[in-house]
Amino acid sequence: MTETRYRTEHRGWTAAGARRAAVIYPEIPGVSQRRRSPEARLEEAVGLAAAIELDVVHAEAVRLSKIVPATLLGGGVVERLKGLCAALETELLIVDASLTPVQQRNLERDIDTKVIDRTGLILEIFGARARTHEGRLQVELAALTFQRSRLVRSWTHLERQRGGLGFIGGPGESQIEIDRRLIDERIVRLKKELEQVARTRGLHRKAREKVPYPVVSLVGYTNAGKSTLFNRLTDSTVMAKDMLFATLDPTMRKLDLPSGRTAILSDTVGFISDLPTDLVAAFRATLEEVRAAQVLIHVRDISSSEAEVEKADVEQVLSTLDIDPQTVMLEAWNKTDLLPEGALEPVEARAAAARDGEDDPDAFAISAAKGDGLAALLSAIDTALARFRETRRTEIPAEDGAALAWLHRFGDVLEHETDEASGVQTVIASLDPGDWDRYAQRFGYPATVLE
Repeated sequence: MTETRYRTEHRGWTAAGARRAAVIYPEIPGVSQRRRSPEARLEEAVGLAAAIELDVVHAEAVRLSKIVPATLLGGGVVERLKGLCAALETELLIVDASLTPVQQRNLERDIDTKVIDRTGLILEIFGARARTHEGRLQVELAALTFQRSRLVRSWTHLERQRGGLGFIGGPGESQIEIDRRLIDERIVRLKKELEQVARTRGLHRKAREKVPYPVVSLVGYTNAGKSTLFNRLTDSTVMAKDMLFATLDPTMRKLDLPSGRTAILSDTVGFISDLPTDLVAAFRATLEEVRAAQVLIHVRDISSSEAEVEKADVEQVLSTLDIDPQTVMLEAWNKTDLLPEGALEPVEARAAAARDGEDDPDAFAISAAKGDGLAALLSAIDTALARFRETRRTEIPAEDGAALAWLHRFGDVLEHETDEASGVQTVIASLDPGDWDRYAQRFGYPATVLE
């Protein structure tokens, strides 16, 4: 058995007095090697821990020769970790893998410290970060579904602590005695509340459809720079930090396009590898905004050594959302300002080749932080949304110049003829379906769809 020691900078994420934690990434035979490197996976795990202000005092990747069913880790590793945690006075051991309830209980007993796995850590982050009522309901549902399977033997209660969900809390803090029956009852109530939230969201969507604007959604791996891009494009101040899962609750703002048209830009929760299935299911209502979008912008951290693996992780999550095949996908290769010297030109060349090729999606090299490349991206969004326009014929009295000007402003006027005898203007124009509805409501002139 070999061990890879790893040290990482905290980037100023942790707060003074933060709880001390150790992070272990087990290199499981036949699993770890086919995805990202152990160093990258360990750095991500440390970032997850730092995202909730844990002070990571030790981190290492441990290569396993085989899986031990009782503890996942071998006996020698467990014994060494016990001494390590005692010497470093850690309050928490994070195992960046999926542990069974029995493995988690045995590790806590053998190492004599609190142990949580990757799923518990991600849920803890979501529990601390969710701000909206819907977000809190979604996270609690995912947490209870996860904890329900953890009620084994001595696990007869769920522990709660501060803004989190109780995975990190320990004996001595406020505890809620709960059994499987009470969890099931709470899960039923949460699902009913979320159904009501989904109905309300549906009503809001229908209200938007009365004055509809096309929806453009940002998706991508966590910390790819979605919120920074969102702020840059919409002149907003959504929280954007160099931190995993800085944004959880969806945000929507008006997006002004080069053509003068208006769209709605949606910023969504970032994805991550091995995202807990229960969490994806719980956030399904929120992710419906992604399904409603005409254009998806996949924001990628092109400076990351794991950019291709992260792309695959995002595409895997998107594949579970039943995205409309007509939805246009664009890629924004972000953080070009962080590329090493000499790497920018090849990246821009690859993006240009992707746009020139026949395969989708088109790619654009950008820096959301500096604003580089955004004009081309906005133009591509404009062009993509034009695919959803309808061509219609309408007749306008000659004296109504306002209606004609409106069509020129919000659409493309393809033909324009005036009958001198009747004084009627016949106009063929291409507009979004919603713009045609606004045209009819504002001016009262019918418009016939052309095949």
